[in-house]
Amino acid sequence: MSKCIIYVYNRNDSYLIPIMKSEGFVLKLPINVYIISGFLGSGKTTVLKKLVEECNTRGQKLGIILNELGDTNVENHLFDKEQMYELLNGCICCSIQEDLKTTLDQFVKNPVDILLIEGTGVANPNEIIEALSSPLYIDQFNLQSVISLVDASNYLDYQSIFSSSKEVRTLLKEQITSASFIILNKTDLVSEKKLDKIHTQIKKLVHEEIPIVSASYGDVSVAELLTERVRTINLTDKQVSACGCSVDSSCSHDHVNHAAIKAVKLEDIPLFDKKVFEKWLKGLPENVFRGKGIVQFHKDSNLYSFQYASKKLALEEVKSKNGLKPIIILIGNGINSDAIKESYEQTFLHLT
Repeated sequence: MSKCIIYVYNRNDSYLIPIMKSEGFVLKLPINVYIISGFLGSGKTTVLKKLVEECNTRGQKLGIILNELGDTNVENHLFDKEQMYELLNGCICCSIQEDLKTTLDQFVKNPVDILLIEGTGVANPNEIIEALSSPLYIDQFNLQSVISLVDASNYLDYQSIFSSSKEVRTLLKEQITSASFIILNKTDLVSEKKLDKIHTQIKKLVHEEIPIVSASYGDVSVAELLTERVRTINLTDKQVSACGCSVDSSCSHDHVNHAAIKAVKLEDIPLFDKKVFEKWLKGLPENVFRGKGIVQFHKDSNLYSFQYASKKLALEEVKSKNGLKPIIILIGNGINSDAIKESYEQTFLHLT
């Protein structure tokens, strides 16, 4: 039976923690990751400092990745006592994504309890999420939350076609819609009327379960910041329901298994017929916007990496296998996990 692991937003304090096997078969937890995003000047570093102080108070081993578009980070002195990596001269979501992967490799070799990633003000968090969801890292890192800050004092200007660009408006939308927790910051600089208008506009962009918290100077409780809002569920475990609760328990939350799912992982997959595989991918719901992984086909001893986007499949033979095993990762927003599982099993495992 294949394993199907789903990332969904948590609504209570009960969750499953996946574990991985390292070399030597020593069990260890994956590294918990928090992504901090937001447009230029929205207050990301203030929130980052707060998280660092709290983690130090708790005695947790901390790792930080700081990204700057330029060749100098003037704020690195704030975190000089931490295990920190600076990624300069580009954005980790595009031009220096390979540098991000190299840095993630360092944390795999030298694990920490918590990894905080602060992107540039023009970073699209979805690209960082995608890197963490790749076959190399999905079992090494456990994404806890994507915290997005919105500058209330400039938001309406950024949304205006007269005072902003299409690129800025698109980027702001990406930063907001990819978030699991939104901080509407600098609210002390706007009127209640404007604040209500901004809040209403943001609510239209996100799922109803995504919290939107108003703040000044990034003053949000650390309990809110560190709340796990993404979790991993093994859908093939018959003792666990799609929401992650035991089938024998009476959970107190609504069973909305389609709420803001980030990724679906399928392991222990069989050999495929290439045409059937491509047809299955193209038949997936529109809200599955990305697919990738490693697959093997009938009558072919080779492994192939695949990339799937915009209804197009690209395959490339894997030259160096190095113990790689077939895996499928689907990324989307609002994925119905039960429907994906049923479709996969009926198509490839011939289960009804």
